Amino acid sequence: MTDRGELGRFLRSRRERVRPEEVGLPIAGVRRTPGLGCAELATLAGVSVDYYARLECGRETDPGAGVLYRLATALRLTDAEAAHLTALAARGSGRQRVPCRTLDRTICPATRTMLETLRPHPALVVSRLDDLLAANPAGLALFPGITDFPPLPRNLIRYRFLHPAARRLFADRERSVTGSVARLRAAAGDPDDPEPAALIGELCVKSPEFARLWQRRDGVQPGSAERYDHPTVGRMRLAVEDLPLPRSGGRRLIIHSAEPGTSDHDAMVLLDLSTQPTLSDPSDAIELG
Repeated sequence: MTDRGELGRFLRSRRERVRPEEVGLPIAGVRRTPGLGCAELATLAGVSVDYYARLECGRETDPGAGVLYRLATALRLTDAEAAHLTALAARGSGRQRVPCRTLDRTICPATRTMLETLRPHPALVVSRLDDLLAANPAGLALFPGITDFPPLPRNLIRYRFLHPAARRLFADRERSVTGSVARLRAAAGDPDDPEPAALIGELCVKSPEFARLWQRRDGVQPGSAERYDHPTVGRMRLAVEDLPLPRSGGRRLIIHSAEPGTSDHDAMVLLDLSTQPTLSDPSDAIELG
């Protein structure tokens, strides 16, 4: 048994155990094989189908750190499994690698309850790189079309630059996207960290606008409000509180609010009312992992 064969067999075994509905994919008709198809996993991991097929067949033996991270995330690997994936890739390529760690998407019941009790205020929990981990119904509805992206990875920065609806949503688009790029730069830290490197590389390739702003190296600008042109409730200006969650690895709680008695507040309440079904059980706060 060769190392390259081991890597392919490990990827296939983990691919076959992930159910499509676990990663937000529709189930259509009778599936010929268990778990995810090669094309589905390739899409989730942001690589071509041909490249992934070469990995699984052993013809590609040197995947980059970003590819390994995205595969580990898409396959929902534990940290131990992700470390094993890295070790197999290292043996196949003959070079040392730093074990990749998957993003912990677990949301505790207390956080889900908190998100639900914050209604009608749109509220969400994000990772240090703005991966959307959980939201109450209004928080999810605030970003029309974001569910077009698979849950792994559903990212607010990716949404801002790559989803057509985002171009109409943010009334102060230049300020909004400039701020998101600056926050990503501040959060990225180590340039060799595969997690931010993968996101930055993807956006530089897919969005000339992101690539231009990334080269500008703007700092984070203070700002506590966002103006939205929302397709459901129209224009509204919401205050934004971005609060770090203690001992959470960089997670943040983001809460939107408006002054009671204003048209902005009315629009915010209407946004919450527009979510279907209307949820009352705190356990129904939406977890996106």
